Formats: sequence, C-alpha cells, structure tokens
Amino acid sequence: MKLEAAIRYFNPTSQVINDSPRDTSPNTFTRADIATALGMAEAKASFGISAYLGKHDVSHQDRIRAIKQLAQYAKQQAPKHVGKAAGKRMAQCMAILAKFAYAEYGGSAASTYLCSCCAGSGFIDDQADNKNRSKTSLNSPCNNPPRNPLACYIDNREKEKRLCKSCDGKGTVSNRCRCNGTGKVLDRKETKIHGYLVIKICKRCAGRGYKRVPASMAYAAISILLPKLTQSTWSRNWKPFYESLILQCKIEENKAKAVFKQITG
Repeated sequence: MKLEAAIRYFNPTSQVINDSPRDTSPNTFTRADIATALGMAEAKASFGISAYLGKHDVSHQDRIRAIKQLAQYAKQQAPKHVGKAAGKRMAQCMAILAKFAYAEYGGSAASTYLCSCCAGSGFIDDQADNKNRSKTSLNSPCNNPPRNPLACYIDNREKEKRLCKSCDGKGTVSNRCRCNGTGKVLDRKETKIHGYLVIKICKRCAGRGYKRVPASMAYAAISILLPKLTQSTWSRNWKPFYESLILQCKIEENKAKAVFKQITG
C-alpha cells in the first residue's frame, strides 16, 4: 500500500481505506490497520513520516517535529566553513535554514502563506483625518507651554480599517502560480500561427505550478544574525548546504514510503 493512500485515513469518505477499489482488492485495511502501520513506519523512519504528514497539513505537530529534526540534522552535517562562520549562533542559524528548507520542500500549488501586508487579519488600518479638530486655547494656563504655537493644534485621527487588496480580505495568499497550478499556459503566438491550441511550459514557475521560496530570503534571515556574512560566502558555502537540506527531506520521504509499503505488503 502506498503512503499517499494513508492520507485518506485522516479525511475518510467511506468505511474502506485502500488504494484499490473494494470489489477488486482481496485485502482491505481498517483504520486500526492504518494507524498501526503508520506507527510502525514512524518507528523506523520518524523524520520521513513527520515530514510527509506535515507537508500535507495532516498535523501541525508533525510539521514542527520535522523542522526540529531537520535542524538537528543540519547541526550534525554542517560543513566546517558554515560552522566557523555561524560561531555561537550555530543553533539559531540551523533552525532558520531548516524552516526555509522545509517550506521549500512542502510547497505546492495548494499551499498558502500568511499575508505580509495585513499580517493575516485581512484588513489594513488606515488613518483618516477627522474633520473636527480640537484646538487648545493659547491663553489657557499650561504647566509646560509649547515653544511652537502650532503644537497646540491637536489632530484627531480616527483609524479606519480597509480591506487588504493583496489577499482580498482572506488573510492568506495562495502559493499557486498564475498558470492556476497546472504548470502549463497557452502559447498565444503559436496558436495564432497554427490555428489550434498550443500549450507550453509556464516560464514563471518552470512547470511546477507554484512559487518557490527563493534562497535569497534565507540569506536575508541569516544575515540578520550574521551581519558580516557576504553574498559570495553565502553562495559558495551556505547555499549548497541549504539545498542539500531540501534534498534530505525528499530522501527521508522516499525512505518513509518504502518502509510503509513494506509494512503494509
């Protein structure tokens, strides 16, 4: 049984959980069987199971556990130059790399991220000038009279909330590309020449269907902790290690799939 079929255990639509139709499959798995198989697979491939379940938003705890395990792996496998540059901030730097690497690994056309414009609220506070302005009397007694008479004018500003245009009030932004997550777009030029629909690979996402997390964002986060880290040093020593963490997540996922398939037969 494939690990992809076990995801239906958490959102079942029928009594039968299997990757084959019931009438053609000699063996059927119950919920207890799936839970037991996942537990046995997690004992042998804890990182891979947690990474896969967190990737499909099955459990937020699995996502946190996978990031912690990836950060621990990063501290153990960090190159000499990376460890020397990180110094006492080694643990913090590896935690940042693990978060960005897992975000890149778990990205898909269906994933969403928090809107940076409204911080997830869906609204933006907009200060509007109130027409009714209160004016303090210049002749009134004051313990600390202002040197500038203009300071006696107090603008009463009211905060008005307006809908965030970036997320349309949802608070989250879809990671889907403009190709609607298909990775393919219409080639208008070739279609006009040949007279029939011509489909080409989307250049924005290179056929993935979603936006990747750029490595420059990880560098920007690391540079806050390590201001002396240059772009050339990042590209030469840190970036290959960062990409290896993304690859490690995929390796652990494949290992978990193989273990789960072996357990379920």
